[in-house]
Amino acid sequence: MLDLKHIRQNPGLYEQNCIDRNYNDLSRNSWKIAELFQQLQRSQKEAHHLRERNNQLRRIIAHTVNFSGDAEGAMSPSEEQRKALEEAKVLKKRLESVDELEDNLNKEMFELALELPNLSSRYTPLGTEPEVLGYINDHPEPPTSPSDRVWRSHSQIGMELGLLDFEGAAKASGWGWYYLKNEAAQLEQALIQYAISVGLKRGWKLVTPPSMVYAHVAAACGFQPRDQHGEQQIYTIEQSEKDRAKPQLALAGTGEIPLAGMMASQLLEESKLPLKVIGVSRCYRAEAGARGVETKGLYRVHEFTKVEMFAWTMPDPVIGAPGDEIFTESRSDSQADSVFNEMLQIQQEILRNLDLHCRILEMPTADLGASATRKRDIEAFFPSRHEKHDGWGEVCSLSLCTDYQTRRLSTRVKVENGTRKRLDFPWTINGTALAVPRVLAALLENHWNDERLEVRIPECLRPWMGGKEVIGANKVFRVSEMSA
Repeated sequence: MLDLKHIRQNPGLYEQNCIDRNYNDLSRNSWKIAELFQQLQRSQKEAHHLRERNNQLRRIIAHTVNFSGDAEGAMSPSEEQRKALEEAKVLKKRLESVDELEDNLNKEMFELALELPNLSSRYTPLGTEPEVLGYINDHPEPPTSPSDRVWRSHSQIGMELGLLDFEGAAKASGWGWYYLKNEAAQLEQALIQYAISVGLKRGWKLVTPPSMVYAHVAAACGFQPRDQHGEQQIYTIEQSEKDRAKPQLALAGTGEIPLAGMMASQLLEESKLPLKVIGVSRCYRAEAGARGVETKGLYRVHEFTKVEMFAWTMPDPVIGAPGDEIFTESRSDSQADSVFNEMLQIQQEILRNLDLHCRILEMPTADLGASATRKRDIEAFFPSRHEKHDGWGEVCSLSLCTDYQTRRLSTRVKVENGTRKRLDFPWTINGTALAVPRVLAALLENHWNDERLEVRIPECLRPWMGGKEVIGANKVFRVSEMSA
C-alpha cells in the first residue's frame, strides 16, 4: 500500500531526502522506480495490443467453421483457423513473458520503495546538528562554577554498592549484558511503575506486548535486520528445518514494533482515534561493532526494559502540490500534533520528578530513523560522560511517523465526511516514557553523595521502594576501582 505514484512523480524530492538523512546508498531508488515505471508502461502498451490481437484470433477460431463432410459429420479447422491457432500459441507465450516481466517490474519497484525513509518534516533541521529547544531542571554542576568534585561513573557506584554485576553477566552471556541486583532490581520496578502511573492518570491504556515479532513487521516499522552499513540491528531467531517455510521471527528492538503490529491489517474507526497505549517491554539490540564498544556500563546494552508510548491518530489534511517539502498542514486541531505534544509533556514530567538535568532537542535529518518524519530527543546529563558530548546522553526519544508504518502494516481508518466515506491511513507516533538502564545510570551518577557514600532516591519513586530514601553501603572506594 505504498504511495508509488508520489515517489515516481517526485524522484528528486526523495533523492534529496535520502541524502539529507544520510541514506546515500538509497538516493537513486526513486529514479530507478521512475525508470521501471516507464518500462512497465511500455510493457502494458505492448500487452494491450497483444490481447487485442488475441481476442481477434479467438473470434476467428470460434466462428469460422469448415465441415469435412465425412460420415460422422465431424468438423475440421479451416486454413484461416489453423493459422489463427498457430498465431494464438505464439501470442500466449509472448503474453506469459510480458506478464512475468510486469510482475518482476512491480516487485522491484515495491522493494525499492520499501527501502526509502520517510520524508522529513519542515520542523527538522538540515544536517547533523540538533536544535536545543529547552532544558529540564538545573545543571548539577554549572560550568561557570569552579569545582574540584570528582564524578564517579554509575558502573563504579553500582559495583561498590552491590547493585550491578557485569563480570558475572559477561561469563553467562557476554559483553553488553548485566545483572541488576538488590536495590537496583527494585529500582527498575519502581521506575516502571512510576512511568506507567504517569501515563494511566492521563488516560493511556496499558498493554503488555510480546517480545518476539515477525521480521517483516519489524522491517515495516523501519527496523531492518541489518542497517544500511550492513551492521546487525536486531536478533533474528534461528528456524528449525520444519519451520523454514514460516515467516522469520526476530526479537523486538523496541516496544514500538509489537505495539504497531497490534493493529496490522485492521480497519480502525475514526471515532476511536486517537488510540493511545502505553506498554512495558523487554527490548533487544544487537548493535555489533564500534557503536557497542565505545561505551561501558548500562549506557548501551543488548537487553533492557522500556516503557513505550504508542498512538494512532487521524492523518493531517494534505495541502499544496505533490512534491512540496512538507505536504501536510500543521493545525491547532491536529490530532497528531496534540498527541505528539502530550507525549513530550509526559516525558518531561517523568524526568523532572526524577530530578535529572536534561535538554530537549529537535533532531536533524541525519539522525532520523527510517520511519520518522520528525524526532525529538531528550538527553540527560551523565557526569561520567563529561569528556564525551559534554556529558549528554539520550534517555528519551519521540517520533512522528505519519503513515509510513500504517501503509506497510495495512492499518487503515474509515473516514466519514457527511454522506461520503473513504479509507485512509492513520498516522503513528511513538515515544519513550522511560528506558530503564540509562535512567537508572543517570540516577546513580547524579544523586550520588560522595561524602555519605549513598545514592538519594527521588521522592516520586519511594512509594515503590518501601519508603526507602537512600541506597547506601558501608564500604569506601578503592583507588584501583576508581581508575577502572
